Amino acid sequence: MKKVLTIAGSDCSGGAGIQADIKTICAHNMYAMSAITALTAQNTTGVYGILESTPDFLEKQLDCIFNDIVPDAVKVGMVSSSALIKVIADKLIQYHVKNVVVDPVMVSTSGSKLLQDDASNVLIQRLLPLATVITPNIPEAEVLSKIKITSEKAMLEAAEKIAPSCGGAVLIKGGHFANTADDLLYDHGRCYWYRGKHIDNPNTHGTGCTLSSAIACGLAAERTLPESVQLAKEYITGALEAGLNLGKGSGPLNHLYRL
Repeated sequence: MKKVLTIAGSDCSGGAGIQADIKTICAHNMYAMSAITALTAQNTTGVYGILESTPDFLEKQLDCIFNDIVPDAVKVGMVSSSALIKVIADKLIQYHVKNVVVDPVMVSTSGSKLLQDDASNVLIQRLLPLATVITPNIPEAEVLSKIKITSEKAMLEAAEKIAPSCGGAVLIKGGHFANTADDLLYDHGRCYWYRGKHIDNPNTHGTGCTLSSAIACGLAAERTLPESVQLAKEYITGALEAGLNLGKGSGPLNHLYRL
């Protein structure tokens, strides 16, 4: 059985973060492991508290994992401080980890900054160069590229600008556009467009977590990156189309719709 590790924050309501990642990994018939960077008190209406892991405890979690059940792929999600980012980067280097998917959680859907400037700089300088692929949404790609993205041409320009600062490929997610869900994978000079229809479903809590975890599953299964992205897009489309409707706000996806 293939094994996938998620390094991210916990969502007690189960829709995003570690919980979404574990559901996604299990839906791909793989063994899920987790290293928790923070506990959050949240639900479909918002985030009401964050209790961050200490760097020492995160380091212990990662050592326990890599010294026993070695993952075939790693997904990195929400990491809120520079100290935790440094621990993750150091451990990825120490254990020669391959197949690393980094979801650079920097900006909320509403446009609010989720990382302080010093943590953003450490993320860009230490963690992104270790990634096989990074998966920014439009607001995050704008922060990384310093380009306003309002078109496909701008998406490509942003990807070209971001690529030299990371070790692998860049997948810019176009879900923030009003009428389409087209994504761009820029992989060492090659462009792959993934055309997706806009699904009329307001329940999108955890879509970014889910997509990046599904890509990690593809890489763990030794699929190519373009194929991994395509299969992940198909999976998340099905999870949205399943039409799960839970909670009073933007609800979660049906991660297990295939069962």
